[in-house]
Amino acid sequence: MKDKKEFNVIIAGYGGQGIITLADIIARAAFLSGFDVKQAELHGLAQRGGSLQIHVRFGKKIYSSLIMKGKADLIIALDALEALRACEFANKNTKIVVNKKIFRLDNLKKILKRIKKYGEVYDVDADKIVEEITGNVTSTNIFILGYTVLKKFLPLKKETVLKAMEEKIRPEFIAENREVFRKALK
Repeated sequence: MKDKKEFNVIIAGYGGQGIITLADIIARAAFLSGFDVKQAELHGLAQRGGSLQIHVRFGKKIYSSLIMKGKADLIIALDALEALRACEFANKNTKIVVNKKIFRLDNLKKILKRIKKYGEVYDVDADKIVEEITGNVTSTNIFILGYTVLKKFLPLKKETVLKAMEEKIRPEFIAENREVFRKALK
């Protein structure tokens, strides 16, 4: 983020996937790093299973919480179809991290091929990996977060992200989430 005044992240998925928690952790880590932060939720159905997009912007001074089309630096999607919907915010330099999952019935390969027209795509089978670690997929959002930190797609230090996680995740779930985050860093 050295040459840029701001960093723009779109987080996309469905209600119940931990999208809001993921956005809150990123926003808090950016704040702890000394950045001005703005965040906005855009959703269809405000319920479990409803489409959800969250914009997180941070930098020296941020005036608007919404990201303009074509201005996202990073798109994090916990579902491939939601990644495709978020591509209107991408440009050729946008990193697009996609969980290899489709909540609604569709063709995953076809969707991923379409997403690749919009930016640099990194598809990760996060659900499968997290299920192997924990026995469930509830921490998929944290695995994807760790992956973006590992790849340096998100200009935040892992220590700061871990501190933000500890502030935003309930104490009884922090140990499992910390383990998932660390596995993603390997």
